[in-house]
Amino acid sequence: MKLTSYEPFWLIKNGIIESYPSLKENLKTDILIVGGGITGSLIAHQCITDGYNTILIDKREIAHGSTSATTSMLQYEIDVPLYKLIEMIGKEGAVKSYKACYQSIDTIRGIVAEIQSKCGFKKKDSLYFANSKKEARWLKKEYEVRKQNCLDVKWLSAYDILENYNIHQTFGGILSSQGASMDAFQFTHDVLKYNNQKGLKIYDKTELKKIKYLDEGIIAEVNEGVFIEAEKIIYCTGYETTAIIKENFVKLLNTYAMVGERHGDDQSQLNDTLFWNTASPYIYMRTTDDNRLLIGGEDERYSNLQKRNNLVDKKAKRLEKYLAKHLPDYDFTIDFSWCGTFGETKDGLPYVGDHKSFKHSYFVLGFGGNGITFSAIGMQMISDMLLRKEHELLPYFKFGR
Repeated sequence: MKLTSYEPFWLIKNGIIESYPSLKENLKTDILIVGGGITGSLIAHQCITDGYNTILIDKREIAHGSTSATTSMLQYEIDVPLYKLIEMIGKEGAVKSYKACYQSIDTIRGIVAEIQSKCGFKKKDSLYFANSKKEARWLKKEYEVRKQNCLDVKWLSAYDILENYNIHQTFGGILSSQGASMDAFQFTHDVLKYNNQKGLKIYDKTELKKIKYLDEGIIAEVNEGVFIEAEKIIYCTGYETTAIIKENFVKLLNTYAMVGERHGDDQSQLNDTLFWNTASPYIYMRTTDDNRLLIGGEDERYSNLQKRNNLVDKKAKRLEKYLAKHLPDYDFTIDFSWCGTFGETKDGLPYVGDHKSFKHSYFVLGFGGNGITFSAIGMQMISDMLLRKEHELLPYFKFGR
């Protein structure tokens, strides 16, 4: 499955950062990781930290899948509001999930510092604003529930939002103090390079063809006639996992994004905050570290590649209209527009753990709008699983939950 249409901003901005060889010889290892995006890089970082011999493979260039198309907005908010998630899975699991996402942003910040990444990580506030009076009522309820559960939030009126951010036609919103932005494409390359120097073996343009499950491990055939023997295999393959697991466990959606030209005027009122709204599908926006504005949304059900790609220009024009509505004084000219495909679950939570149909295998599938934070949570979960410990979030993130 092709993941992006046109060229995402991050690919043009960064170019080819690192390149790795394809695998041409048989190897043996403790851990085989499939997927060289941000999830695979974080899981590899944890495995190397924990002392496992680890190999990572990707059928493309490193980070050229969904990682190249992400808007890299790091939020602890899950796509399902906390009050609704409590109704779906209970208070304990919902609050733990939100707080784990909250903490994961600091986990990523720690890794950025450890590896001295050039990804432009920046802590930011997050403003979740109401798109209508009707939506403002449930958003106010969401604010109260978050506050009751010790999440650092403030309620801003429509007037406050206009005064602070010059954003028009809102109906109030929740301001959270925990959020961040970065260049996930650069970060992924930096994580892998750092761990490659510590012994991680990385092979791109190396496609998993077949798996043979043994009593004590697996043998993976990659490319043609090349084999990797491993004790465990960890799939970090995102929504492409639908080609591996046939059951209906995730819905595939397209999301569209665009980035404007570098902005010469002062836009400091926008630089320290992530913005998203209560519309369905919701719209989100942030600034970049080179003074551009990035806006995305217009999500719709994935149908086929050609239809998805043909909609990029149309969706970009609709995003421009949205921008003109809420930021009428902003001089915006599109420089890049693209599309990515992502997975959405009914409860907004990821799938992390084993699956009854796959021996010696784990999955880390950070579905939803904050898949990066789910991937960071998956690091500790995988670390525990490899030691045969049960992580407290496993009952809420597992298959068949």
